[in-house]
Amino acid sequence: MKTPKIDWKKNSGLVPAIVQDAATLQVLMLGYMDAAALKKTLRTKKVAFFSRSKQRLWTKGESSKNFLHLVDVKVDCDQDTLLVTARPDGPTCHRGTVSCFGGGGASGAGFLAQLEQTVVARLRSGDKKSYTVRLAKEGVARVAQKVGEEGVETALAALKADKAEFAGEAADLLYHLVVLLRVKKMSLADALAVLEKRHAR
Repeated sequence: MKTPKIDWKKNSGLVPAIVQDAATLQVLMLGYMDAAALKKTLRTKKVAFFSRSKQRLWTKGESSKNFLHLVDVKVDCDQDTLLVTARPDGPTCHRGTVSCFGGGGASGAGFLAQLEQTVVARLRSGDKKSYTVRLAKEGVARVAQKVGEEGVETALAALKADKAEFAGEAADLLYHLVVLLRVKKMSLADALAVLEKRHAR
């Protein structure tokens, strides 16, 4: 990963660094980087900052072990603000929340990525009480059948005036599609990559 060109002369050698979850795009935190923090981030692939209160370099998670694993760094048009995408190991905020900007998880389209993470966690747990685990153990054919059933139910609900019912069926379809992708050892990112490629044409 190349070091972005940054105007370090502004703000006494510090630039704001906004951190987003690479999967959900939820804003996790805002920190400040100097040249040394950026260099360490690029070298270790763990997001580091310059602490203005401690007046030293620090890596996010050095105490909590909730590291932010670097995915990408972009610089804005004025070359004085960074947008960092990362994969968090756990809660980002010192208060134990996902984000420093509130306790909730991702919303909107970003919630689909959060849902996928929950599905992955359930599958790894092997908890027999989990519907997700029980369904996945029935195999690809059964999960594919469920997607088909939910697709038909969604289509039928669309023909009715009840929007709540239609939304509920669409939600069921999305959930089962996420499970099917994971059972096929694929992810939402694989499907989104196809859509992005089509959109670029």
